Amino acid sequence: MKSKTLQQKTITTPERKNVALVAHDNMKPALIEWAEKHKDKLIKHNLMATGTTGNLMQKQLNVPVQSLISGPLGGDQQLGGMIAEGKIDVLIFFWDPFEPMPHDPDIKALLRVAAVWNIPIACSVSSANFLVSSPLFESAFERQIPDYEKYLQERL
Repeated sequence: MKSKTLQQKTITTPERKNVALVAHDNMKPALIEWAEKHKDKLIKHNLMATGTTGNLMQKQLNVPVQSLISGPLGGDQQLGGMIAEGKIDVLIFFWDPFEPMPHDPDIKALLRVAAVWNIPIACSVSSANFLVSSPLFESAFERQIPDYEKYLQERL
């Protein structure tokens, strides 16, 4: 049986975006420092983060950050679900490439779902700098996502 290619549809990502911020323990200082430098751009958006990262960011930056569950306790999966539901527009995830994590499968799943739903992802200071300096970060833009409704119609 030949598999069908998943149809795509175009959606508009709004000017005010839902930005998810995540950092492994060794990377939290780098994310906080980066966020302080870009606070003026970040505060124009809705910010959310996994548990400890969100609480640290809210305290350090003195801006509202919706804190989810801690990553190892399911926060990465919680974010993945939000991405699939269209509730996250940008993912900034400073992960530690040198430290194996007990929840590596969750991390891979999060990055996979972010790629499937075609949201911008930054995994380092340099890529995050590129992302926030893009004119698209502060304006609406169109992107292609899986057309799940059409997928369901074709399966029934």
